[in-house]
Amino acid sequence: MKPILKTSLCAGMLLSASLAVYGADVRTDFDKHADFSKFRTYCWGQVSTADPMYQRRIKDEVNKDLQAKGWQESSGNCDATIFAKGNVQNQQELQTFYSGMGSGWGGRWGWGGWGWGNGWGPGGMGEATTTTVNKPVGSLVVDIFDGQSKNLIFRGISSNDVSKSADKNTHNIDKDIDKMFDHFPPKK
Repeated sequence: MKPILKTSLCAGMLLSASLAVYGADVRTDFDKHADFSKFRTYCWGQVSTADPMYQRRIKDEVNKDLQAKGWQESSGNCDATIFAKGNVQNQQELQTFYSGMGSGWGGRWGWGGWGWGNGWGPGGMGEATTTTVNKPVGSLVVDIFDGQSKNLIFRGISSNDVSKSADKNTHNIDKDIDKMFDHFPPKK
């Protein structure tokens, strides 16, 4: 395989892996014994977030997704009750930067480390600097409880990096909630 092709292939795989790390994490779980076909109406319980502006946004997006599935919001006797909790925490991330020289050119005969034999040149000295970065990460939990038994029947959890832009955060929340309800109601 040509060295340039190998390099391009490796770079593509690294880019794909790094994009997967920075994407939102959305998970769902549900009660395997719950009969979701009997649920048609829902009420809202408490929706709590650090920023009250997001309470309405979360409710609006969940309402949109559930109503698209045939569920109707009710103010009285309802089949299910929904609770949501959002919060932001600082997540520490370690970043290490390397400077200086390593152990010769490429480590082997040939270009970029591919080939055979030992590398050229003497070993070198380098320095590693590690810094800690605090990164805000937002989490959202949406729970749906059976209105009669009060048992938890569905849980959606998402976590995503928090931006300084309110529009971007709203877009991420909407996208995460849409993902939670993509395959709702769940099939047994």
